[in-house]
Amino acid sequence: MKNNNYVGWEEWVSLPELNLPALIAKTDTGAETSALHAFNIQTFGKNNEMVRFGINPINTDERFSIFCSSKILDQRNVTSSNGISEIRYVIETEITIGNVRKKIPITLTNRENMKYKMIIGRSALEGFQISADKSFLQNALNYDLYKKAKKNEYRRSLRIGILSLEPKNYSNKKIIETAENNGHYCEILNTKRCYLNIESENPEVHYDGKVLPHYDVIIPRIGPSITKYGMAVVRQFEAMGTYCLNSSTSIGTSRDKLAAHQALAINRIPVPDTAFANSPRDTENIIDLTTGAPLVVKLLESSQGKGVVLAETKKAASSVISAFQKLNAPFIIQEFIKDANGSDLRLFVIGGKVVASMMRSALGDDFRSNLHAGGKATKVKITKQERKIAKQATKAMGLDIAGVDILRSSEGPKVLEVNSSPGLKGIESTNNIDVASLIIDYLEKKLGLSKISN
Repeated sequence: MKNNNYVGWEEWVSLPELNLPALIAKTDTGAETSALHAFNIQTFGKNNEMVRFGINPINTDERFSIFCSSKILDQRNVTSSNGISEIRYVIETEITIGNVRKKIPITLTNRENMKYKMIIGRSALEGFQISADKSFLQNALNYDLYKKAKKNEYRRSLRIGILSLEPKNYSNKKIIETAENNGHYCEILNTKRCYLNIESENPEVHYDGKVLPHYDVIIPRIGPSITKYGMAVVRQFEAMGTYCLNSSTSIGTSRDKLAAHQALAINRIPVPDTAFANSPRDTENIIDLTTGAPLVVKLLESSQGKGVVLAETKKAASSVISAFQKLNAPFIIQEFIKDANGSDLRLFVIGGKVVASMMRSALGDDFRSNLHAGGKATKVKITKQERKIAKQATKAMGLDIAGVDILRSSEGPKVLEVNSSPGLKGIESTNNIDVASLIIDYLEKKLGLSKISN
């Protein structure tokens, strides 16, 4: 049986509040305060009151890393055993040694290639007897605990970046506000100001002349005008191990209307009859492939109702198609769903669940129901089939979060579009639901954080 009063010169410990279930630490009675060997130490928060850092807890695998965050307790000038002085951040966290759990201060310092990832100082060893010639007198842990950990027992602050060109956009501001209310740090990153250092060993994203720190989460809210570059930036964050809410591949598929409709068709999800051709000689045939006039002509990368034209006659359709072809602008044509009466449904999907819905109706004679085009939104009750189709469409795109637009027709619901950067203002005000909080809840669950205790 282990003696709770004795520790050896090296011991297994855990730091549960930092989600570190197993570390081999060296006891050091010559140091008052314990030290944790950490890398990429960065402060964040409104007043830089938080610190985020990485650690390689497994001394036989330097590639395995955990990122931790904690509130800064203090800053101290510390002189190491080799006489080098440095300013270190001090945090306070819980340590478990055998059956003893206590709060202790810990300094953070980068000591690359050190065998021991932690030094246990005198303040943490109070109440223990030190056996300098023995090892592991307390309960033995093991690194398999990192594999078995399915959910973090403790919360930590996340560093979240929103890729966007619109810092004052309602959705962005609401997500930032909600993230901060949940103890996280969230900031806008101008997508155009990100540039990439593409290396196999050390991929980086640079911003305003500096290397960006590691982010726990990137929320891409990329406009259609920079879809390709935005996807490249998201891919770079993915290569760095950052969780991206909507992957670069899923964003690309949803933005390309042709690829999106093909993905929906492959998954047997109902869509309006759609046709695509590249040659002007196929104009009449492409019109006949749908239901004929009236029909809708759409640019492949249109959004918010822009680049969408209703052609009420075959002659008008030919003229619009000819104009787009002369501009070398890729487009598709779709049947016009007259039954929809200028209205569509927007279903908001997060993590495979429909969390809110609304009906959008066109203004006056306009057939486009987009709120940006002047449409109005009202609360609506959706059917089980509409709910099911929205979830299927989101899954077909590979999206974690999406706004699915559905038309009601005499043949049943048909998916019009799947938006990878859905706005929050209309859906929140119409349903009186805090969708931003649901997004943050989903991110916390995805990253294994425990809920805030009441």
